[in-house]
Amino acid sequence: MRRLTVTSVCVWPSTWPCTGTGKILKMKRSLEEQLTQSLRSLGMGSIVFDCFEAALGAEVQIWSYTQPRYQKELNLTQQLPDCRGLEVQDNIQSCWALPWLNVSADGEDVRLVLDVSEEQRFGLSLYWNQDQGPIKPWWHSNLTGPQTITLNHTDLVPCLCIQVWPLEPDSVRTSICPFREDPRAHRNLWRAARLQLLPSRGWRLDAPCSLPAEATLCWQALDGGPCLPLVPPLPRENVTVNKVLEFPLRKGHPNVCVQVSTWEKLQMQECLWADSLGPLKDDMLLVETRGPQDNGSLCALEPSGCTPLLSRASTRAARLGEQLLQDVQSGQCLQLWDSDLGALWACPMDKYIHQRWALVWLACLLLAAVLFLLLLLKMNPVKGWLRLLKENIRAGAASRSRAALLLYSADDASFERLVGALASALCQLPLRVAVDLWSRRDLSAQGALAWFHAQRRQTLQEGGVVVLLFSPGAVALCREWLQDATSAPRAHGPHDAFAASLSCVLPDFLQGRAPGRYVGAYFDKLLPADAVPALFRSVPVFSLPSQLPDFLGILQGPTAPRSRRLAERAEQVSRALQPALDSCFRPPGALGTGCGMGPEAGVRT
Repeated sequence: MRRLTVTSVCVWPSTWPCTGTGKILKMKRSLEEQLTQSLRSLGMGSIVFDCFEAALGAEVQIWSYTQPRYQKELNLTQQLPDCRGLEVQDNIQSCWALPWLNVSADGEDVRLVLDVSEEQRFGLSLYWNQDQGPIKPWWHSNLTGPQTITLNHTDLVPCLCIQVWPLEPDSVRTSICPFREDPRAHRNLWRAARLQLLPSRGWRLDAPCSLPAEATLCWQALDGGPCLPLVPPLPRENVTVNKVLEFPLRKGHPNVCVQVSTWEKLQMQECLWADSLGPLKDDMLLVETRGPQDNGSLCALEPSGCTPLLSRASTRAARLGEQLLQDVQSGQCLQLWDSDLGALWACPMDKYIHQRWALVWLACLLLAAVLFLLLLLKMNPVKGWLRLLKENIRAGAASRSRAALLLYSADDASFERLVGALASALCQLPLRVAVDLWSRRDLSAQGALAWFHAQRRQTLQEGGVVVLLFSPGAVALCREWLQDATSAPRAHGPHDAFAASLSCVLPDFLQGRAPGRYVGAYFDKLLPADAVPALFRSVPVFSLPSQLPDFLGILQGPTAPRSRRLAERAEQVSRALQPALDSCFRPPGALGTGCGMGPEAGVRT
């Protein structure tokens, strides 16, 4: 056989690991045999070479050619073993000792014990191992010697994993995920999950780990009954965590809520439109079913089932069946969903409630007239009856809800959602709240200044109060108006009612007409107490949510309940504000689990 001599051999690692320059691996015999066999198959000869440096687990490429150059070439790729290979475990020093990790319980918390020598340095990393997408690092530290680390039980989630490795070049990393079956971790995962409404009918379930869940839409009635699922006609949908999904609806409605379930168990329910579209409405949801020959039927969704409109059932929908059918045909109902199989309609019920109350008031007037005639027949007890009538009138006036006009600066979308949540929560109390967030159509038609004048006049005439909600943007606007007249305030958008209202609000404060008419408030974490301009300190200014009981007492005025009842209402408002507060004050870059996640108790030996 003609022998050809290879005059040049180039050897280099194609992938250098980030942990060091590499260890010397003696692969002489293996590579010699592979390369010589390839050369002989080409009739070129054989090759002999010595040891070279390469990294553990690296991929090495060998390129050979003859003289003259590039007439004959031969390339070889070799995957080098790592510490898991039996042939290197006893020969490479960095593979000899790995940190020994033990996970144990410490009361409700979890203790990580790393048993290594006192001088050995090693790295420790905690991360979320998500099924979709790359892993999410959570905490990392380089440590020395034996360590004991305590994790708070509220930080545990099923996908939380622990990785440990010696701080040596090319060392092996040991990873374990010990909380996959921990019941506490699964409970924490659902507590950390958040439903978020996105623009253009989009929504998303934010959570640190994947969840085997299904989502359905449901209809929440104003009377506080169970949320009635819209399945069918709308289908159930599998949920992918941290992925944008889209509602199959044409328009949003505050009574439409999202239910997330796992294995037919309801885990969470949120009415995502309640903050942006206002509180729940007393609307009736009608389900239209269409047949193959354009013959359809309408039924009303009620707790007892879907009641046909033209039926003799003893339900509200059956009694008003003909009127509701006329409302659908005349376009007075809002179409939420439409397809070839059917449609969903939301029909207002306010006018029918007003008609019923009109009859009740008429009956009361007739009864009052009869009683008055009886009183005239007995003149002696007339004074006693009049006294009782006066007390009843006062009690009726006290039972009516007080009006409140909420003014704020639209700093950003998160703050607007927070304002919407506050207004919705106040509506659940005996308060009638007016806020420009729910009156954008009137603002566009009348203009911000005209809308404010009308709302302020009506609120004050009814004995209500104007609430100034201070934020960084609101404080900046006030300072612009309070500066020298030579510096005119900048122009603002057509929907900025707060900027338009300052031309009337500031004179009230400057001329001493504000006490009794205005109340100030700000959120604890958003604005320091001394940031509110001194001019507005002539009226009570409250910090929310820490001073909610006093704030609600001022808003409700003389009709405010006793302190115990007031504290209960303040607790209700605080719970309603909490999701919006968490979203508004979440630090930049934080994941959906909130800002309180991190190893507690630090690192101790």
